[in-house]
Amino acid sequence: MSQQNNNYDENDIQVLEGLEAVRKRPSMYIGSTGEGGLHHLVYEIVDNSIDEALAGYCTEITVELLEGDIIRVSDNGRGIPTGIHQKEGISAATVVYTVLHAGGKFGGGGYKVSGGLHGVGASAVNALSEWLELTIYDGTDIWFQRFERGKYSEILKKIGKTDKTGTTVMFKADKEIFETTVYSRETLLKRLREQAFLNAGLKITFTDSRDPEDVKTEVMHYEGGIKQFVEYINTVRGLESLSGDVIYISGTQGELYAEIALQYNDSYNEVVLSFANNIYTKDGGSHETGFKNAITKVINEYGRKMGLLKDKEKLSGDDIREGLTAIVSVKLTECEFEAQTKVRLVNPEIKPFVEKLVQEKLMNFLEENPDTAKMIFEKSLSALKAREAARRAREAERNKNAFGKSSMPEKLADCSERDNRYTEVYIVEGDSAGGSAKQGRDRRYQAILPLWGKMLNVEKARIDRIYGNDKLEPVVSALGTGIGEDFDIEKLRYGKVIIMADADVDGMHIRALLLTFFFRYMRPLITNGNVYIAQPPLFRVERNKKIYYAFSEAERDKYIEELSDGGKFKVEVQRYKGLGEMDPEQLWETTMNPETRTIVKISMEDAIKADEVFTVLMGDKVEPRRNFIEANAKFAQDLDI
Repeated sequence: MSQQNNNYDENDIQVLEGLEAVRKRPSMYIGSTGEGGLHHLVYEIVDNSIDEALAGYCTEITVELLEGDIIRVSDNGRGIPTGIHQKEGISAATVVYTVLHAGGKFGGGGYKVSGGLHGVGASAVNALSEWLELTIYDGTDIWFQRFERGKYSEILKKIGKTDKTGTTVMFKADKEIFETTVYSRETLLKRLREQAFLNAGLKITFTDSRDPEDVKTEVMHYEGGIKQFVEYINTVRGLESLSGDVIYISGTQGELYAEIALQYNDSYNEVVLSFANNIYTKDGGSHETGFKNAITKVINEYGRKMGLLKDKEKLSGDDIREGLTAIVSVKLTECEFEAQTKVRLVNPEIKPFVEKLVQEKLMNFLEENPDTAKMIFEKSLSALKAREAARRAREAERNKNAFGKSSMPEKLADCSERDNRYTEVYIVEGDSAGGSAKQGRDRRYQAILPLWGKMLNVEKARIDRIYGNDKLEPVVSALGTGIGEDFDIEKLRYGKVIIMADADVDGMHIRALLLTFFFRYMRPLITNGNVYIAQPPLFRVERNKKIYYAFSEAERDKYIEELSDGGKFKVEVQRYKGLGEMDPEQLWETTMNPETRTIVKISMEDAIKADEVFTVLMGDKVEPRRNFIEANAKFAQDLDI
């Protein structure tokens, strides 16, 4: 036992001054130092420009992704105040970018409505940037200041004259802080498109000029606001409206404002996106809860009023939201989030406001549009019947122990360890690969579940068809969690669920079907980070008993060059067309040994994008799928076609 230092006095108390706290604990302010945190830097600066738009002073925002992954954000708002701050004794603009919890959003009259209320956004971006340059146009003068890792050597100064107003911020993320400093065009574009939809009439221009020979520019300008947002989501997903035009509801109560757009489509899945002061609240909150409560109550009341529901019959929220695409956007003076990263709204006053608004206006709409009301109700009733069928099927399966804890799949080769912190299950395509995997595994903590036959495409099926399906049943039984509303992550038997399929078209299809199933009916597996894709090698390169495994053609060629000594010697190259071609030792060495294998964790940073892709690829509509394949074919590599 090492000797502990029991001396604890005033010298052990550290005080982090200025922006040191941000650089010391960046994740507290931007969520992470990975890709999510990197993109969050851009969001914080853009959100400041959006706040100017909310205040009625900004009509155009330009975001540029420059060579070297430098970001430049410009707006035509009022420009950050440049006068000397009474308390700090420096320019107000400098205060905003160097002092935590400083800004115009704390009741001083600068902003009535704002997404950022903590006052740490701009200063956090500055602290986490290698350098940042601030340019302000006040209608008379141009002001400029440069910062390096949050610090400055020169004060804000005039550099010219101008007749325009606005703010431009240019910065380079600090490679000392972030795991990567390379931005995703698609990630930024998605966020900016959302903002354009949420602010009807606001023009946002995004340009990616990292490659001077392939500059990409997109202008987003939607006068229809969130109504167009709903239409866009359904169009991209290849879905058809069942309820006619988008239903739009809006209203105010004091300082509160809400607008809701909704439309029913021909899918079995819901997409409800909520925003507070233009900030996407991915974990929902009081505004989303208010909307869901209200629509459930309204549809049930309508059914009873029209004599369409029996006395004891009640439609659940899931029934009513089947096939629903909805946007819930609220604006309020004092926005309260659970954290700086703003994933959940907690203002208690917004829930009853949204509930009352939706109840009154949606009921009026249904009464005035009986055909649409009938369609919505019938779709909800159909979902109820499917849910009841699923319940009966579930009970039947439980009675047979097919989905119960005591019944394990016949082909499951289980492991001896029971603590899911250490266990993993390989879901393997076919008995051949399954046989090699069973022989090659470490039996202490690795289980093997072979699959056979064609799996059910759950994108085209309701939950009542899932229960009792002989291809999905073994997966559900082995994992032990249940599915749908019965899902319980605490019952998961294996900490890692690893999909191991051949690197060919059939293998890709198996992976897509399994991931679709997990996404639709066992989504916490993905959000919790339990699902992985195994990456088996494509080639075996050998000479004189020296063996390399290559995962791409480029890697194969590199090993051939090395082993052949520039073509002097013959090298044996084996192309693995399937996992079954590997003997147990090879499979262990390349794909199952934790020390040497490559597995990719399936994350869901963007549930909307995932939902869109699954709907397009696994749904009924041919045209969206063709368009997706044509657009993304260039990214497909090493497929055995």
